Amino acid sequence: MTLNAFDEPEHITMLRATLRRFVEDKAPREKRRIWDKTHSFPKDVFKELTDLGICGLTIPEEFGGLGVDLVAAVAVIEELSRAGAFLAGPFIHSAFYGGANISENGSLAQKQKLLPGLAKGETAFCYGLSEPDVGGDLASVKTRARLSEDGSEVIINGLKRWCTGADFADYIYCLVNSDSDGKKYRNLSLVLVPTSTPGLTLHPIEHSNLRYTLSSDVYFDDVRVPVENIVGGPEMWNKGWGMLAGRTLDVEKIEISAVAFGVAQAAMEEAWQYSQEREQFGKPICAHQSVRHALVDARTKLQACRHMLYHAASLAQENRPCAVETSMAKLFIGENAVEIVLTCQRVLGAYGMTDAYDMERHVRDILGMPIVGGSSNMQRNNIASRMGLPE
Repeated sequence: MTLNAFDEPEHITMLRATLRRFVEDKAPREKRRIWDKTHSFPKDVFKELTDLGICGLTIPEEFGGLGVDLVAAVAVIEELSRAGAFLAGPFIHSAFYGGANISENGSLAQKQKLLPGLAKGETAFCYGLSEPDVGGDLASVKTRARLSEDGSEVIINGLKRWCTGADFADYIYCLVNSDSDGKKYRNLSLVLVPTSTPGLTLHPIEHSNLRYTLSSDVYFDDVRVPVENIVGGPEMWNKGWGMLAGRTLDVEKIEISAVAFGVAQAAMEEAWQYSQEREQFGKPICAHQSVRHALVDARTKLQACRHMLYHAASLAQENRPCAVETSMAKLFIGENAVEIVLTCQRVLGAYGMTDAYDMERHVRDILGMPIVGGSSNMQRNNIASRMGLPE
């Protein structure tokens, strides 16, 4: 049972129904177990999914998309994430890391070149933002970039960490320090680096959650790309922070919150069903007050998460200021989704730690949600600053 959070447009309700049928048919539990063990996603199934046109939901029609509909795109993430990250992950790499960023920040030439492929799901981006010594403080990145003597190329040296999807992405959306003597926040640029570029080396990082692909360290050793690959065009050299910290960041917070919400919803559904099937002391465990109260508390938190997620997504869709609301959504959903999933795991007891159910994967996936996409403490700082609390 899904409770309504708002009067959802009919096209989104229809989209949900289509995606649920698709996931049930193309991504059954036995296949998801294989993908999880192999750190992979099914490229053939993803191609069938993208043929539905969903990657165009973050891209204007004039560039091959369906028109920007963030609420619908968030609904896609929610529905796909209920089956894990195996289809939601690559969708995000095309529709959000690629489509949303280039639609918002790309030059006209970049939009014309990249958006049609992103809208079809044929092109994918990954992020090159974090570094070994740089997490939340992205403005302190140490990866250096300089212009060649004739100004025709950008030359990059350094190391990026947690580049999830670099093993299959076509481009790294890379944040670099482009003026080592410049003032913080005014010395940053974003550069599109093809993953096939000479001088670029990947080293996989073993990780336990969101295992649809690898996360990697990416080394840049005199990596050269055309100056036209500066996001927004050459005129945006040293102006990357404004592109990173504006609407793009709001959309990123909403996107990762949708993943957390989808995982929590899947855990809730599994525990709810299990509680009606498992009998102890002569009756289903859902008839025991401790279990039924735990489930109801978790479902109530889940409904609150739904409200916060779609409220933030609606504000972003309307281009209204929403830095506070998106940070609140990321904070609230990230923290409460963990509580919801752990409660659901306890309902399953020992079975919640085996591969007989999806719960074990839900737990692994959800534990990182207060960290990725801007940690909970970073969101608390953002909210306090935006709402005027002095430091």
